[in-house]
Amino acid sequence: MEDLTERRRVVITGASSGIGLAAAVALARRGDEVVLVGRDPARLTAAADRVRRASGRSPELFRADFAVLDDVRRLAENLRSAYDRIDVLANNAGAIALEPVVTVDGFELSIQANHLAPFLLTNLLADRVGRIVGTASDMHRAGALDPDDLNASLRRYRAFRAYGTSKQANILFTVAVAERWPHLSAYAFHPGVVRTRFAADNRVVAFGMRFAPFLRSPERGAETLVWLATEDPARLVPGGYYHDRRRQRPRRTATDPALADRLWAASARAVGLDA
Repeated sequence: MEDLTERRRVVITGASSGIGLAAAVALARRGDEVVLVGRDPARLTAAADRVRRASGRSPELFRADFAVLDDVRRLAENLRSAYDRIDVLANNAGAIALEPVVTVDGFELSIQANHLAPFLLTNLLADRVGRIVGTASDMHRAGALDPDDLNASLRRYRAFRAYGTSKQANILFTVAVAERWPHLSAYAFHPGVVRTRFAADNRVVAFGMRFAPFLRSPERGAETLVWLATEDPARLVPGGYYHDRRRQRPRRTATDPALADRLWAASARAVGLDA
């Protein structure tokens, strides 16, 4: 069982901006030890400065590009070397590719960065983690996951369908973790549509993400992540999907146990793990 009275160690991926950084600041202010994982060293350093100013403590930093699975393996090794315990692993890093992109590992970028990379990282750290919180999305409803072909979205590519498929995988992974590892608390959540650096390499989307009036702040988007990272597990549903601190009903194909098992087996093969 988790000790909810002690200062906890929280590893947050995608922590150099947006929801991840907002969650890191909030958790650090609570007194937790936050560990920031990001791709860009300069933005990671800037994020650490913000956490330090907010909490008076400097977080540890780890660099990894989730578009490169060897980076994820090195990240897991470095985290294992540094810590014998990780109370919360927040799988928050995410990406969307507006045009089809194939990673160096041979996978469509969204399914690798958003699902395969956190799947690999979580498996490599599972014996040291007490709780997992995954940033999913209601875009999972647009997903069309085929575990037999994780690159299916590359045919007649549609960016938001590919992204939705990866978010469907996030929820299925959470369901599978709750079933396979009942000792480990696992939850997924929808943060809402948040004003972040999402798709920042596209000027039109970046403009909309900056100025659209209906978007949430990163701090608002991070509220449910922080809540799921700190709430008593007895008050949460294992494998549950949440939005605004309330359990939600995702699409049936995001909670199907048989599909979750197929995805686990396909993902394990893809990243070179035993199923």
